[in-house]
Amino acid sequence: MMDIVFARVTKRAAASWRRAFAPVAVLAIVAAGCKDPKKSATAAIPVTVTRVEQRDVPYEVQATGTIEPLQTVAISAQVGGILTHVDFKEGDEVRRGQLLFQIDPRPFQAALQQAQAGLAKDRAQLSTALQDEQRFAQLVKSDYVTQQQYDQAKANAASAQATVEADQAMVETAQLNLEYCTIRSPISGRAGALLLKQGNLVHAAGQTLVVINQIRPILARFAVSAVALPRIRQYASDSLSAVAQPTNGNGVPSRGTLSFLDNAVDTTTGTIMMKARFSNTDGALWPGEFVNVALELFVEKKAIVVPSAAVMQSQNGTSVFTIDANGTAMQRPVVIERTAGDLSIIEKGLTAGETVVTDGQLRIADGTKVQIHAAPTGDQPRS
Repeated sequence: MMDIVFARVTKRAAASWRRAFAPVAVLAIVAAGCKDPKKSATAAIPVTVTRVEQRDVPYEVQATGTIEPLQTVAISAQVGGILTHVDFKEGDEVRRGQLLFQIDPRPFQAALQQAQAGLAKDRAQLSTALQDEQRFAQLVKSDYVTQQQYDQAKANAASAQATVEADQAMVETAQLNLEYCTIRSPISGRAGALLLKQGNLVHAAGQTLVVINQIRPILARFAVSAVALPRIRQYASDSLSAVAQPTNGNGVPSRGTLSFLDNAVDTTTGTIMMKARFSNTDGALWPGEFVNVALELFVEKKAIVVPSAAVMQSQNGTSVFTIDANGTAMQRPVVIERTAGDLSIIEKGLTAGETVVTDGQLRIADGTKVQIHAAPTGDQPRS
């Protein structure tokens, strides 16, 4: 009895469902029938485009380099003693000739006075010896003294002269040691960490007090492939331009000139080391920093350029999609001469003024109708 009742309820539910959803199904069928199959098949594909340009493009050799000081000086004492004064702070910019350290000068002042006193005494003895030599020179002519006595007087005068010269050297040495008590900067640059503080005992030679790096101007050391060496030698000059920028991309690029080309290729790496000099007046470049260096050899005039985003690589070679006046995409093979930043320089295959696709190439094929969107400002070709 229960099975018969359940069957009747199920039939009633199915009938209610058909009555409720039948109109919706009919509308869906009608809507589907209203679509035009031909229009769906030929819908235009949206793409981003830009124009092929003709402009002057620098020929650059790219490399990664390291910033290094133009000069590095490790300041050390030439005499020993107590460090009585430190006249700068760690990290200060110091000038050439600026006072850095003062060592207690009193022992060296006493040594100088002692040397000067010895010199004065020996000069007095030299004066007496010279007078004796002159008197004996006259007396020997009259045979009042023997030749031997004259020779002895002459030797005494020469010995006294030598003693005075030795004393003079000792005085100069004492003066020099006294001057060494005052330590000045031999170059202009930035001081590093202070390695010995005031009141410490300084030992002569070998003990570094502070390191000074000259950072204005400054150098960038970098290595390029030996393949580029012939072109570099062809255009090398004192005015060959180089641009350096930190590898993190922050900051304004610094412009300098090539200052050094090594005299041999490194056989282990196949590269040659070079240096560029930068004025670094703004202090943007810092010793030990990694930078991207671009060495500009020459400027190629009226080069045909497109954004590198427009260039496609495939098994059939390099190509781009161009758009004709009817909005149809055409795949065009091209020959790339080189790249410069985000630009590709076209050797063959395009002319200035043509329109190329920079975004959306994967959705189109040769002969596809496209809907053109202007390229964003950042996608436009840049110098």
